[in-house]
Amino acid sequence: MKLSRTVAYALQATLQLAQAKTGSPVPCSQLAASGHMPERFLLQVLRSLVTHGILQSTRGVEGGYTLERRPEDITLLEVIEAIDGPMGAAVSSTNESLPSETLQRLQGVMRQLNDNMRRDLSAIKLADLIPKQRTADAGAA
Repeated sequence: MKLSRTVAYALQATLQLAQAKTGSPVPCSQLAASGHMPERFLLQVLRSLVTHGILQSTRGVEGGYTLERRPEDITLLEVIEAIDGPMGAAVSSTNESLPSETLQRLQGVMRQLNDNMRRDLSAIKLADLIPKQRTADAGAA
């Protein structure tokens, strides 16, 4: 499975927000600069994440974005589907010579693969993707 650049930006931004030291909103410009992402494009990504209940947007001088829920409550599947839409396993055949029985079996296998992938992605939480602090780093200070 290959993640689109848009999903990669969404993940990067949500991970940045999950790791933010303050509980105050983080401006899009700050997320874009620290993540080396194009700000205008990132703004569209963030809006989609707000629409899907992953982020919260705050207007004004002190405005920006925060996670709507704890990182332990946001799944990788939610982030992917907020950007790319529902994952599907539709199989269409452009090859007219493929027998209908074979196509039906293939569609069943693809549905099963899709169900397994959705289950696995639902089990991965945003918190699972946050780098853990090493105790050696803390002890060296």
